[in-house]
Amino acid sequence: MSDEILDCLVVGGGPAGLTAAIYLARYRRNALVVDAGESRATWIPRSHNHAGFPEGINGVELLARMCAQAQEYGAIIERGTVAALTRDGDLFRAEVNGRPLASRAVLLATGVVNRQPRAIDKLDHDRAMARGLLRYCPVCDGFEVTGRRVGVLGASGGGMAEALFLRTYTDDLTLMPQDFAELSDAHRAKLAEHGIAVVERRVEALRVGEDRIEAVIEGGETLAFDSIYPALGSDPRSDLVRPLGCEIADDGCVVVGPHQETNVPGVYVAGDVVEALDQISVAMGHAAIAATAIHNRLRRAEGLAA
Repeated sequence: MSDEILDCLVVGGGPAGLTAAIYLARYRRNALVVDAGESRATWIPRSHNHAGFPEGINGVELLARMCAQAQEYGAIIERGTVAALTRDGDLFRAEVNGRPLASRAVLLATGVVNRQPRAIDKLDHDRAMARGLLRYCPVCDGFEVTGRRVGVLGASGGGMAEALFLRTYTDDLTLMPQDFAELSDAHRAKLAEHGIAVVERRVEALRVGEDRIEAVIEGGETLAFDSIYPALGSDPRSDLVRPLGCEIADDGCVVVGPHQETNVPGVYVAGDVVEALDQISVAMGHAAIAATAIHNRLRRAEGLAA
């Protein structure tokens, strides 16, 4: 494939990248999806808000189904990484798993990385995620903690906003700092108004049980919860397109137009790495728009558009 010029290089094999693969394959485009295997969708024990799955679906299973669907139409999906993406006239050149290739268009679908709590190691973190004891997306699964005891880790403006969002589902909420509480008097008044408790001392450890998670507070106090939501922010994976001159917002997301196009012709972006609602359905919509725009751009270059 190194001697072949792709129609599109898709970077990322999560819901956005795989949706784009389905569309591009059905447009009979020669596209390659390069997947590092780091999609946040793999964390989902069972999604209940993804349309078409009334009983819910596991994130790994969803990706496997999407991958199989894309491959059914001839999409090529390769595990690995993309490095050294550069522009060469009308082409883009990249290294995929150490080999060079060229492409007429690029679709970035690399998502974001959640900032994980320092108070828990990776093994326990992943066990807690699988059991629904740690949750990162109240939009996705706030319904599942209805009436439960819930902690929010990150006593800042962002943490306050997340706690207030979760107040729709439960009145047993506690906001805790990873380091120290960064709350104004107005923040504290708002939290008190809605009955949300605030812990002032930092969380030193998170201990995972079978059906609950405990926060060990500085000084030895232990608080038990049904679920804890880390509200520590996330970091968009946008570094690959920075050297191309793509416009990047202050939060690190890539700025795009109505067809998911960047300011660099031929570069498109879909999914959580774009400033939008971080949801599978949104990422899939982005990808459908981007893949269609890429196909139409290529058609114009081929003289096949009116």
